[in-house]
Amino acid sequence: MHAARPLRALVDTFGCQQNVADSQHIMGMLRAMGCSFTDDPAQADVVVLNTCAIRDHAEKRVYGNLGALTHTKKANPAQVICLCGCMAQRPEVAEKVRQSYRHVDLVFGPQALWKFPELLYQVYTQRRRVFSVADEHGAIAEGMPVVREGRTRAWVSIMYGCNNFCSYCIVPYVRGRERSRDPERIIDEVRELVADGFREITLLGQNVNSYGKDLGTGYDFADLLTDLDKIEGDYLLRFMSSQPKDATYKLFDAMAGCRHVAKQLHLPVQSGCDRVLRAMNRPYDVARYLDLITYARRVMPDLVLTSDVIIGFPGETESEAMETVALVEKVRFDALFTFIFSPRPGTPAAKMEDPVPREEKQRWFDRLCAVQNGISEELHRQYVGQTLRCLVDGESDDARWPLTARTAGGRLVHCTGDRADLGEYRDVKITDSNTWALFGTIE
Repeated sequence: MHAARPLRALVDTFGCQQNVADSQHIMGMLRAMGCSFTDDPAQADVVVLNTCAIRDHAEKRVYGNLGALTHTKKANPAQVICLCGCMAQRPEVAEKVRQSYRHVDLVFGPQALWKFPELLYQVYTQRRRVFSVADEHGAIAEGMPVVREGRTRAWVSIMYGCNNFCSYCIVPYVRGRERSRDPERIIDEVRELVADGFREITLLGQNVNSYGKDLGTGYDFADLLTDLDKIEGDYLLRFMSSQPKDATYKLFDAMAGCRHVAKQLHLPVQSGCDRVLRAMNRPYDVARYLDLITYARRVMPDLVLTSDVIIGFPGETESEAMETVALVEKVRFDALFTFIFSPRPGTPAAKMEDPVPREEKQRWFDRLCAVQNGISEELHRQYVGQTLRCLVDGESDDARWPLTARTAGGRLVHCTGDRADLGEYRDVKITDSNTWALFGTIE
């Protein structure tokens, strides 16, 4: 790739933290190819949209962006437009792009991420459109370059793919089967990040609780946390996402005993009704979930517990939806990520009969949110007057609270301070709270 000036690239990321991590590798590969970066599509020689297929809304945003890029392509015919990520891996999406978005030059799925430089080279040298969306479940590509912003937070993928096949979820179809990285590779990467001054490192996987099962050594996620905790430094480890079916007492014991592991657990329950859980192909019941979190809270009294819930799953009745509301009232999650069911083409749930009108589902959803908002507001009030150690991680547009920070449990804090506090741990005296955040002053 030769040009009169260095190529400028724009990478736009949709979706989850795994996509954020993938985009950082895409940027690393672009930088290794000599690219600089811009936020202006009109100035970009290479535009990469790293997409999400989890919800219909995310896909509509991507198609909207692709439509807008027809204008930049018309103004700059040499511009190369790339579509990657989970959307790109779906055959029907790749075909739609092939037929209807002919200004898109390169389409590749997450399983072909490591081939991005080669694929981009083909576009430039062969002057043709390139599609690489075949299923590739082979070895993990290590050593890909990466561009990380700042020195505060870093994402580290410990595994790829998913074997769970929840009936509503497209992820196993687009990211392939579970593949765990070698633990020594992960430990070396985290050690380097700590040495570089990163304060928080989040371990990523579609289901981190099943880490190591494919390695055949008996080494599991709890063992990995224990080994990572031995790295010296002032840092905190987080992880996501977790599946209740693979959560164990051993994992919670490891979390409790590791001084660098945040006492924060995001454990998606999805429904409080056993029948709905079976329809979702979630292989646990409510009793098992309650047993897990009871033990986790016993060994970690300061645990911050969050979860995901889907309302309006096909065939769900009002009484079953209210079972979920009752579970939320009983568990008292610190925060809840709530969704109305969104059918994903290609999944079993998309073919299920769904007679309940959207308006009715919205009513159930509003009830759930009202209950959780009340719980969150009440739990947050308990922190007023306390001093919490927080990582200052950003700036705010609110002059009263110019900085944002996170507690060890992941709670959002708006606080006083100046730019010198960014990227540092600070003691923050909590003076106020609301449903979604805490407010305080740096001491």
